[in-house]
Amino acid sequence: MQVPNMSARAAESLESYLGGRWVSGEGVETRLYDPVSGDELATVSAKGVDLASALIFARMQGQGGLREMSYAGRAKLVGAVADVLVVNRARYEEIAIANSGNTKTDAAIDIDGGIATLKYYARVGATLGDQRMVLDEKPVRLAKAENYQAVHIMVPRQGVAIHINAFNFPSWGLWEKAAVALVAGMPVLAKPASATALLAHAMVKDVIAASVLPEGALNLLCGSAGNLLALLTCDDVIAFTGSADTAARVRGHPDVVRKSVPVNIEADSINAAVLAPGSAMGSAACDAFLREVVREMTVKAGQKCTAIRRIFVPADQAGAIADALAAKLKTTKVGDPRQEDTRVGPLVTRSQQGAAFDGIRRLASEASILCGGPEPPRLPGIDSAKSAFVAPTLLCVNDAAGAKAVHEVEVFGPAATIVPYRNEQEACALIARGGGSLVASVFADDKDFLLRMVSAIAPAHGRILAVDPAIASAHTGHGIVMPQCNHGGPGRAGAGEELGGAYGLRFYHQRLAVQGSNDLLAALQAKAASLH
Repeated sequence: MQVPNMSARAAESLESYLGGRWVSGEGVETRLYDPVSGDELATVSAKGVDLASALIFARMQGQGGLREMSYAGRAKLVGAVADVLVVNRARYEEIAIANSGNTKTDAAIDIDGGIATLKYYARVGATLGDQRMVLDEKPVRLAKAENYQAVHIMVPRQGVAIHINAFNFPSWGLWEKAAVALVAGMPVLAKPASATALLAHAMVKDVIAASVLPEGALNLLCGSAGNLLALLTCDDVIAFTGSADTAARVRGHPDVVRKSVPVNIEADSINAAVLAPGSAMGSAACDAFLREVVREMTVKAGQKCTAIRRIFVPADQAGAIADALAAKLKTTKVGDPRQEDTRVGPLVTRSQQGAAFDGIRRLASEASILCGGPEPPRLPGIDSAKSAFVAPTLLCVNDAAGAKAVHEVEVFGPAATIVPYRNEQEACALIARGGGSLVASVFADDKDFLLRMVSAIAPAHGRILAVDPAIASAHTGHGIVMPQCNHGGPGRAGAGEELGGAYGLRFYHQRLAVQGSNDLLAALQAKAASLH
């Protein structure tokens, strides 16, 4: 298939899809650029669009159309969305390269990850069959009378699922949330981050054109959120992915608080990778550890909320590990992602580049820079005044016990810091100073060490990857979010939960207890397959 050259096309204004039609905002709020060349690709604006009417339309048309269907019926819709995206995949890759600076590998993680999650939730919904509610557990007896019991059920909420997504995964971020909400029976209003909205816009446009969803089930807001949060009701929900500062504003919005709108947050995370003591250079555990750290630092130029930021290694091996990592990073090609041998593309915008450099400088106040640094790399044929590149940057703290920035500053780019530890207890204590993380990975040849670490650091994490030689080359990766597994984390990670198989449907349901006679509850369970 011949794909048009994105850099040669004229900048377009991205419309929003609201109220069953494509609408344009006033003026220009944000310009979208190619982070390699600096060429303008598109503009977005939602200024002046009627969000109140859009929400009413979604609640009436979208909610009505979805509630008439069973879980299995909605699952078929989600599968049909995936089929539309598969047909157009080649075009999406070109967009991801142009607007997000993705390599083909980076683009695949985003695009194919979104498609795979849709397909997975289509299967999850199919297992729920013709039900219109979910029976959450068996009836329980409440009193001496055997004829008086209670059962917990979950029913879809009657509002709109508001999805506010981050810039780094315009496809996966969109579809991993939409897949769950649609199967659960809630219409979606998705707001992609403006800087990389081109891919989300193209995908939604194809899905709308294919007419595979009921009217109002999928809505897209390109541009600022405006007064969106003020218009929500207690029937609506918000799922947010992004910075902790913005998350706090969303969660603390006066109308969100006053109306008790449910909010799920996935925010900042200073994730850790840990190498067990005694894992000698050349051992299966050490080799797997080195591979994974390099991969997590370089894939998507480190722009993943799950990327490794802190590298915990035994103090007596810190020098050898540092040398091995620096050698690998120095030979990893940084450049235009359109070139096949490029492994690290640019950050998505120059503002993100600037923020990464600021973060590296803060880390360097307590650490030594082993490679990379807070200056644009010199790359053949690329203008550093227009591009947004950051060289893979490896640091090592000078005082593990006294350092603070490494546990507080997340550089959202290809940067990570080695933290030497003296013993197992110190490693656990230092890891906990991250304040709550999405994921940690632990590498060891010793299963007992893995078991102790999982138990010790579990309260501070939403997911742990425990790697021993049996899965050293078989695991899916520290930073890859699988829809079967929980995605979220405590503390600064947002204290939220997404995905996790059928469990992810809970956020879009109201769980309630129904108390009554045995006959009533039996009838309720039987009616679950036909209740509207």
